[in-house]
Amino acid sequence: MEKFTTIRSTAVPLPNEDVDTDQIIPARFLKATTRDGFGDNLFRDWRYHPDGATRTDFVLNNPLYTGQILVAGKNFGCGSSREHAAWALGDFGFRVVVSSFFADIFKGNALNNGLLPVQVSPDFLHDIFTAIEIDPKSGFTVNLENQTFTINASGKTETFPIDPFRKTCLINGYDDLDFLLSLRGEIEAFEQRA
Repeated sequence: MEKFTTIRSTAVPLPNEDVDTDQIIPARFLKATTRDGFGDNLFRDWRYHPDGATRTDFVLNNPLYTGQILVAGKNFGCGSSREHAAWALGDFGFRVVVSSFFADIFKGNALNNGLLPVQVSPDFLHDIFTAIEIDPKSGFTVNLENQTFTINASGKTETFPIDPFRKTCLINGYDDLDFLLSLRGEIEAFEQRA
């Protein structure tokens, strides 16, 4: 995985609440065995008409909104436990998803795949959406080391929770196996003492 320290980026607003994993990546696209290409079908039914024509009114098709941060409404990632939802978001180019609440399984899948779910208060989420509405090119800073999300224009900052183990893995670019391998010296020393 790519190391995660600080992200400075614009953001894409998706204020919809209760976005489930089938909306993020429809089940009919889950046949691939690698993570590549899932971003092409991210929010497929919202981005495209059934005939494949682009829906110009969907935010991901609006050139005003770009960036590595997706700002979503409450209860993002609910529904089935498909890991492919995190794969699709990451493959599309998102490194961070912000919401006031995440489904637990989605949050775990995101963290396991290098995607940072930033949970903020409803009021702060409203402030983020407002900043984007005022200026679609608003910048934001996500500092994983300090666990802070900052609205650059106003300077407003809020801290967010993260499991210490997952934080270590993200900062170092580790998956679970990489983490174990990083402890190889300590494991060998323990074996020699035993």
